[in-house]
Amino acid sequence: MSDIDYSKYPLGPFKRPVDVSDADLNLWMETIEQLPLKMRDAINGLNSDQLDTPYREDGWTLRQVVHHVADSHMNAYIRFKLALTEENPTIRPYFEERWAELPEAKYGNIEVSLRLLDALHNRWAIMLRNMRSFDWNRTFYHPEKHLTFRLDECLALYAWHSIHHVAHITATRLSKKW
Repeated sequence: MSDIDYSKYPLGPFKRPVDVSDADLNLWMETIEQLPLKMRDAINGLNSDQLDTPYREDGWTLRQVVHHVADSHMNAYIRFKLALTEENPTIRPYFEERWAELPEAKYGNIEVSLRLLDALHNRWAIMLRNMRSFDWNRTFYHPEKHLTFRLDECLALYAWHSIHHVAHITATRLSKKW
């Protein structure tokens, strides 16, 4: 019997890839490219009360999830840029749970973050599609996790992150019959 909390991890937890193929990279890049549309589809038609519904007990609201994805993916984009322009830079962690409690994330209009995701993912996809094969081996160091991440692993993580949070919204809609 699995001890995975599927309300927290609807797709299961992220598994760091061991071997990465070109097909994997292409799939993950497509996921990054498609996230803004998938997010819009997931929240389409939800009213303010529905957006302020937590996806699980003690979880973020759907509104916070949308804003969190924008915050998280801005950080990811910057981490990619740092890794592509510096030798194994140490990235700056942030307290995502605190960011989610700030007023613009807790109460703000989700359209702002949806537009941000449109622009950000457009830029990110251009960067990703123009990376050379050896660029995927570039790295950054995460000081909180005490781990070095390759960019191919990081792409896998944020592709998973994209569908993970869309799944929070779609699972909530299903359970609430919205």
